[in-house]
Amino acid sequence: MNRKIVFSLDAGGTNLVFSAIEDGKERPEIHVLPSDSKSLEDFFNKLVKGFSQLKQQFKVNPVAISFCFPGPADYEAGIIGKLENLPFFTEKGTPLAKMLENYFNVPVFINNDGDLFALGEAIGGLLPEINKYSNKKFKNLLGVTLGTGFGGGIIQNFRLLRGDNSASGEINRLSNFLNREQSVEEVLSIRGVKNLYSDYAAINTVDIPEPIEIYKIAKGNADGNRDAAIKVWKNFGTVLGDALANAVTLTDSCVVVGGGLSGAYDLFFPYALKQMNSMFKRIDGKSMERMEIKAFNWQDINSRDLFLKDEAVKISVPFSNQTIIYRGKKKIAVGLSKLGTSNAVALGAYAYAARRLGFQE
Repeated sequence: MNRKIVFSLDAGGTNLVFSAIEDGKERPEIHVLPSDSKSLEDFFNKLVKGFSQLKQQFKVNPVAISFCFPGPADYEAGIIGKLENLPFFTEKGTPLAKMLENYFNVPVFINNDGDLFALGEAIGGLLPEINKYSNKKFKNLLGVTLGTGFGGGIIQNFRLLRGDNSASGEINRLSNFLNREQSVEEVLSIRGVKNLYSDYAAINTVDIPEPIEIYKIAKGNADGNRDAAIKVWKNFGTVLGDALANAVTLTDSCVVVGGGLSGAYDLFFPYALKQMNSMFKRIDGKSMERMEIKAFNWQDINSRDLFLKDEAVKISVPFSNQTIIYRGKKKIAVGLSKLGTSNAVALGAYAYAARRLGFQE
């Protein structure tokens, strides 16, 4: 009866993957059902079936159900808005959390996947690793995922920042550095990478390889237009760096990068870092740093060492015999997910439920 098990769900476009997290660790047992559904009733019955299978398997009631689900949504209320891939979720709003609470009689928490990814990495991923080596303790984190779309989540003082409208961290709505009439997601996504390669290589959209192949072409490990592939990841990184610079200016936080496209980090991130640490030109002809904060690449040992270098100085307090430590150089680290995107989301789902129920700080 003292087992702290939270049931979770990865609601993808193809499959609904049901899993359980016990004491902060995802169990290997999963149940998979197809996402495709004819109606809200059909979809809801699949959710009931998946969570019921977990309940039968573990022979225990979960303390909560906690999972991520596509938006737009009022996540605090557990109400899902209109979804293109699940058209029975309409603009009128569907109180999915309350529906599941009524059936299973346990608390149900729904969040955005970018939010839960960031929370998981803040609790058990990149942020604890940074703090393990840094003399300064970091408490804030911006999490971004690069995959089908461009997602984000903001952690402030180890707590999820949702915003007044459940819209905090919607980084995909930033403008595209290459075309300000577009959102960054037109570049920072699978379709974005493929479209860029189609343009630069001048090939038919039918013949566009997947991003993993475009990565291999850029590395010289697969046949294709290597110059075009290199240009893809250069511009991908520049657009990402512009978006991160704008976001970090507001969050003042370290950054963790996840999602399938993060596998090309070694190709695109040097350009992102260059953009983050670039300069603005002032009207008087002088220059100023793009960000008040200096960004460092946690994945690069030399950059990491510079980030970790303790540049604190001891200064005197005027009119007294006291001294105080001053850290005048402001730094953040940007690095890859330590947990893997799926595991980070699962840990975030558990942690969110645990905090709401009061059995975890």
